[in-house]
Amino acid sequence: MRLMTPIDLRQFERVVLFTGAGMSAECGVPTYRGRGGIWHQYNYEDYACQRAFERDPAKVLDFHELRRTSVLACAPHAGHVHLANLQAAMPGIEVVTQNIDGMFQRAGVRVAAELHGSMWRVRCAEHGISADEGHGAFRHRQCPQCNAWLRPDITWFEDNVDAAVFAHAADLVKRADLFVSVGTSGAVWPAAGFAQQAQRSGARMVEINPEDNEASSLYETRVREAASAAIPALFPL
Repeated sequence: MRLMTPIDLRQFERVVLFTGAGMSAECGVPTYRGRGGIWHQYNYEDYACQRAFERDPAKVLDFHELRRTSVLACAPHAGHVHLANLQAAMPGIEVVTQNIDGMFQRAGVRVAAELHGSMWRVRCAEHGISADEGHGAFRHRQCPQCNAWLRPDITWFEDNVDAAVFAHAADLVKRADLFVSVGTSGAVWPAAGFAQQAQRSGARMVEINPEDNEASSLYETRVREAASAAIPALFPL
């Protein structure tokens, strides 16, 4: 790994780590749009939109059970574990993630906002959201109260984002004095606007990503290493 100058997080009051698929890719979790991403193998119109769910809910749930099983076969990496230790040692470190895989929580990381939901929750249009964790198969495919099909609590293609979750994330970003982007291309809107918002608010801008992307020019510090190595090296305890 190339030498990098460590950053003492204690000099910042409010830190936001904004993370994407690259954070989990090292664990073996496939990305969605990147090289080898699952949407190069599957058509989202068959598996990841409300229309597909209404047409064939069992087929959609079968697909998501395969995704859950594949994620459970992966383990958090050293970057996840180090971040959990940082949060335990210092207040004011918040995680805003586009990831739905729950890898942070398995490592003990406190997540402030899951922008696109979680594959470890389900929801009923009538009775709301409930946890469904720790196993590949869903505990319930239909609501125990009304027998309606339960859909994963994920922002699918063609869905509207959860406005309350995005508003909370935007408030955290606006108040951050250090903004760290990890493993995200900055290409998916509206989440892609957070880096611009952080820069406008005067935050110090740090990017951890093995490759340049269209948002890299926003960052004064750019670390071209994998998150598992970069997070512990850049932010020592």
